Amino acid sequence: QVQLVESGGGLVQAGGSLRLSCAGSGLTFISYAMGWFRQAPGKEREFVAGISWNGGSTRYADSVKGRFTISRDNAKVTVYLQMNSLKPEDTAVYYCAARRGLWSRGSNSYDYGGQGTQVTVSS
Repeated sequence: QVQLVESGGGLVQAGGSLRLSCAGSGLTFISYAMGWFRQAPGKEREFVAGISWNGGSTRYADSVKGRFTISRDNAKVTVYLQMNSLKPEDTAVYYCAARRGLWSRGSNSYDYGGQGTQVTVSS
């Protein structure tokens, strides 16, 4: 059974930082590209960042470029999202997802997803 479990969310003031983690189990991690998505209340789920199986390729949404960094540790079966210079508009539930093959901006194209972790940024 594949599981992706996010952690590291919380309440932070604008300008602060958080590091999200997503621990996987039950899958051959190196076979999967990983993505982070977020969903704010009343809004659609949106792509945040993606990373290839070996970390050699990363992509970011324009809204987070230069502030967020996605990385992965295949030995620990974990993907991370370092979030700096947080803004109130970053408030959302953040989800990680695994996609066999190449990463994608479309959340529906991913094979597995986690339950999400709440990030709240106060002004």
